[in-house]
Amino acid sequence: MKFSVFQVSRKGGRLKNEDRMGYCYTRESALFVLADGMGGHPEGEVAAQIALQAVAALFQREARPVLKDVRAFLAAAVMAAHQQIMRYASGKAMLDTPRTTIVVAVLQQGCATWVHCGDSRLYAVRGNRLMVRTRDHSNAERPRAEGGAMPVNRNLLQTCLGSPVPPLFDLSEPLPLQQGDRLMLCSDGLWSVVEDALLVRTLGARPVADAAPELVEMALRRGGSHSDNVTLIAVEWETPDAPGSEPGVSTDSIGPDVFASSIQAGLPGEEDHDELDEAAIERSIAEINEAIRRSAARKN
Repeated sequence: MKFSVFQVSRKGGRLKNEDRMGYCYTRESALFVLADGMGGHPEGEVAAQIALQAVAALFQREARPVLKDVRAFLAAAVMAAHQQIMRYASGKAMLDTPRTTIVVAVLQQGCATWVHCGDSRLYAVRGNRLMVRTRDHSNAERPRAEGGAMPVNRNLLQTCLGSPVPPLFDLSEPLPLQQGDRLMLCSDGLWSVVEDALLVRTLGARPVADAAPELVEMALRRGGSHSDNVTLIAVEWETPDAPGSEPGVSTDSIGPDVFASSIQAGLPGEEDHDELDEAAIERSIAEINEAIRRSAARKN
């Protein structure tokens, strides 16, 4: 497995950066995750960091060196992240809970599969063509079924991690990858000010190490002094030994038990919360497995 990856995050005009992103990989599987802590609620950056840690911890445990069921893993990872945030808020007796959006992608066996909750997006680009992008859980992209007048705030999110209401999330089907395909996970600080056509054109025309910082600078210029946090991870899929491919991460030479990660453990300013609740993770896995079992039983 071989890929090129570039990640970048800028604070913009905000007092602090509440976005978090990172990636992990084994010899045969790679995980990319981005979370955007929500303003208007306390400690958005903590919610985003908890989400990253929970997803990465579950990946480290389950990818041996591949995930047995990628879609089941992604569903369990989202629920585990949500439960960890709720546990953190409960432990601090918080009246309002930290909240975050999230998008997670797994590359395995030549395919990309992803999950998202909220308005952090994934774009998949082949050449100069947009193959797919996620659809936000917002009033703008999912208007009410009953119709009528659109709510005043069209971008109000309908779901997130950390809300007292259990999160909703969308799972993709596996997308077979070809050499040169690009994936980009990004926060709304990017896509809200740079239109999709320009995002796709920029991402598809240049190596990800050039395209990613160019897109971020573009968003910061357009956002001006009131720019939101701008964060993205861009990945280019490369088949092993492809002619003319840029140097990237090659996992072929690492051992089956090796786990590499750019996601740091520990929460901002909270040294006593770096241990994840294994019981909560186990509960989320059991719930997802039971849901899969019931779904399979109905189909039969």
